[in-house]
Amino acid sequence: MTRLHDSALAHPLIMPNGKADQATYHLAACLNHPNIHVGRWTYYNDSDCPVDPAIVLAPYLYPGAPEHLHIGRFCQIAKGVQFITATANHPMEGLSTYPFAIFDQSRFGSYRASLPRGEDTVVGHDCWIGREAVILPGARLGNGVIVSARAVVRGAVPDYAIVAGNPARIVKMRFSDKDIARLSALKWWDWKACRIEAAIPHIEAGDLDALEALT
Repeated sequence: MTRLHDSALAHPLIMPNGKADQATYHLAACLNHPNIHVGRWTYYNDSDCPVDPAIVLAPYLYPGAPEHLHIGRFCQIAKGVQFITATANHPMEGLSTYPFAIFDQSRFGSYRASLPRGEDTVVGHDCWIGREAVILPGARLGNGVIVSARAVVRGAVPDYAIVAGNPARIVKMRFSDKDIARLSALKWWDWKACRIEAAIPHIEAGDLDALEALT
């Protein structure tokens, strides 16, 4: 039986020499950020090997910010991907967008408190986000979404869509509406590890009938 790797490993990719690849991170095992929530088996790859991937992935999302970032299970996130959360916004009510208050310690706290709560950014399960893609504040990616390299994504993206460009647009649906509904009903990413292990050959082969037979 194909074995499912240990989701508790910080660096799950073991190279032929037996050493763990330090550029591949299980985010749930590596991140310690109260505003970022990541499902098991989601990994991030960055050849720069950042000490804290959160700073690279969501540079404007400070601990205790009004908004949160939610990423599902079994997602694959390439180097250079950034989640631009609502905290990055500048004031637009006045005559300038320059954030004077953030440089004035006496006003900093009240300024942050006055900002409207931004929408959470949500990435579904089993999404593949390509190199240097940018996910804008409040974006909501469905399950199984593929985001092409350097795409700029905003708004809602339906399950199993492939999006590309700036602004990102749907270029293709990965499966028929009927099969998307079947996959959405199965929710294989929520199964217990032993059950997912039994399902891996069918997932890899694209055999939806066999996957359903495991239910």
